[in-house]
Amino acid sequence: MTWTLPEPMLAAPVSALPPMCAGEPKLWTGFRALVSVEAGRVVLRSRRGTEMGLAYPEVVAGAVQLPDATALDGVM
Repeated sequence: MTWTLPEPMLAAPVSALPPMCAGEPKLWTGFRALVSVEAGRVVLRSRRGTEMGLAYPEVVAGAVQLPDATALDGVM
């Protein structure tokens, strides 16, 4: 089975938030990254597809502990 990392979900501007929702302004908070684990192999990449594993070996080392077929999207 070939498993590929899904495309990142990008934020879109809105004129108002729906009721019962909260939001915060986008600030310089770090780097957006996606990580996937498949058969013990970790892929860490930017939202544009740039490989980031060599720059963040500590993230790759931690992600090895995740179960197979895991995908995470977040800011580092």
